[in-house]
Amino acid sequence: MTNEKSRKKGTASGKISQPTAQIENHFRELGYELIAGGDEAGRGPWAGPVFAAFVILPQKFSLEDLNDSKKLSRNVRTRLFKEIKQQAQDFGIGISSEQEIDQMNILEATRLAFKRAFENLKKTPDFLILDYIKLPWLKVSHEAFVKGDSLSVSIAAASILAKEARDLHMDKMDSLYPGYGFGNHKGYGTPEHVKSLEKLGPSPIHRKSFKPVKKYLQPNLPL
Repeated sequence: MTNEKSRKKGTASGKISQPTAQIENHFRELGYELIAGGDEAGRGPWAGPVFAAFVILPQKFSLEDLNDSKKLSRNVRTRLFKEIKQQAQDFGIGISSEQEIDQMNILEATRLAFKRAFENLKKTPDFLILDYIKLPWLKVSHEAFVKGDSLSVSIAAASILAKEARDLHMDKMDSLYPGYGFGNHKGYGTPEHVKSLEKLGPSPIHRKSFKPVKKYLQPNLPL
């Protein structure tokens, strides 16, 4: 099932390997028709929501530069974000807020974002393929793959939708909460972010249950 070549970082020519439809085609051969790939973005940041996405791609889908969202520049990812939405048979994006992350922990909040993404699909998939995460609520047949966003075109497409949707949200938060640099670091723990926390303290969209943010909370301030 695993394409060992696709696990390599590059080829002899120096090009970065791209995800393929091998996983999707394997499950099509088993009789599944509507196959959705799923991935998330934003588990690690100190601020902002976590996003998840599911994408159902047509069988003869082809898109130049498609890859794991983490391997792409913002310009390329923005272009692919639009093209994937245009070409997909269906897609759904789900969000779990920073308040929900604080209330239930990041893993459960991520699972909730996936559930909302699934509920936002107009079509019900026959099979789901995921970048490695367990979703106990799932009743649809599914399988998770380690580094799935580097292996599967569907998971890679979902990773781009989730990542770019989250980046667009954090761009808006940059305007709403100036001085934190959300438009630059998107909530991740950069030196710029640390300096802004030291100067301004946590904003309303900071994950107050996260250790790097907790120490900047005022003593009696609830999570």
